[in-house]
Amino acid sequence: MKFRIQREVFLQPLSQVVGVVERRQTLPVLANFLIVARDGTLSVTGTDMEVELVGSVAADISQEGEITLPARKLVDIVKALPDGSTIDVAVQDEKATMLAGKSRYTLATLPASEFPATDQVETNDEIVISEKDLKRLIDKTAFAMANQDVRYYLNGMLFDLRDGQLRLVATDGHRLAVSDHSGAVNVAGEPQLIVPRKGVLELARMMSDSDDEVVLALGRNHIRLAKSGMRFTSKLIDGRFPEYEAVIPLGADKQVLVDRDLFTHALQRAAILSNEKYRGVRLEANGNLLKIVAHNPQHEEAVEEIEVETNFDALAVGFNVTYLLDALTALETDHVSLELKDPNSSCLVSAPDSDLNRHVVMPLKL
Repeated sequence: MKFRIQREVFLQPLSQVVGVVERRQTLPVLANFLIVARDGTLSVTGTDMEVELVGSVAADISQEGEITLPARKLVDIVKALPDGSTIDVAVQDEKATMLAGKSRYTLATLPASEFPATDQVETNDEIVISEKDLKRLIDKTAFAMANQDVRYYLNGMLFDLRDGQLRLVATDGHRLAVSDHSGAVNVAGEPQLIVPRKGVLELARMMSDSDDEVVLALGRNHIRLAKSGMRFTSKLIDGRFPEYEAVIPLGADKQVLVDRDLFTHALQRAAILSNEKYRGVRLEANGNLLKIVAHNPQHEEAVEEIEVETNFDALAVGFNVTYLLDALTALETDHVSLELKDPNSSCLVSAPDSDLNRHVVMPLKL
């Protein structure tokens, strides 16, 4: 295999794909990129057996072929070469040689036949959505995904396609984030797909704030998206997502209406003296005054007071301050609404005039 390519052109797919390559691997070949040179196109594939990314660019190919090369070493070398460099790559006798000006590198290879490329994905349905809408949906919910939870189905995001709508849902058992797409989607049946955490984060990284439409292809075991020289494929988590709608408090009769920025900054200040392990703050609402109190084992205390609108006399409830701040960050309105029934019930955090983004935070006993 032989090809010639400009440094900046080569760096584009390498840097896009390298994020999926794990530093610690069970199989040596998973630390490598699969490089395929064919029909004037150079494709770079990375996988961790769960998520696969393929980046493609045009290249001057004098001899077609395929090989695997050490991913991070290759990225580091290409990054370190001077701007505008022309790179010549040749593979012979299980060694790859890279030439760029007066620089010469020899890399070990592994056969392409050992690389576990994803089989052909059979798709049942397709969703057409703009990049910025998909990015918004993920950004509003991804922070609530669990990380290495024994309940494996929580280590990902639910793509709920019931009632002709696309809804993204994430929960770690202590909080819940729900974001609805405002447009309708046309899919057969009412599929519910759980995309693993790493797949969600890579998908978000691919998206921009563009109005360009992308197609999400939904299969029985995979989800796939292709855009401008990149192809993303992820396995789905085989499990049943919790009945999340039962967690969303309905009929909560106590409401606090508060300025989002004011509340956010007060929480951030109080959090400085909260318990580092539990991150708890107590909210004490009395009339139109909300007191935010934080303590820690060193007997230090923070008290913040802000004006709010309430429809009840008095209530005190504890929350994890990080969960509250994450929910406030995901809402972009001037004011937010906190709704709950009593100090032991979960709290619904949302925009007063929209239910497209809803966040539920469980109470904390302080």
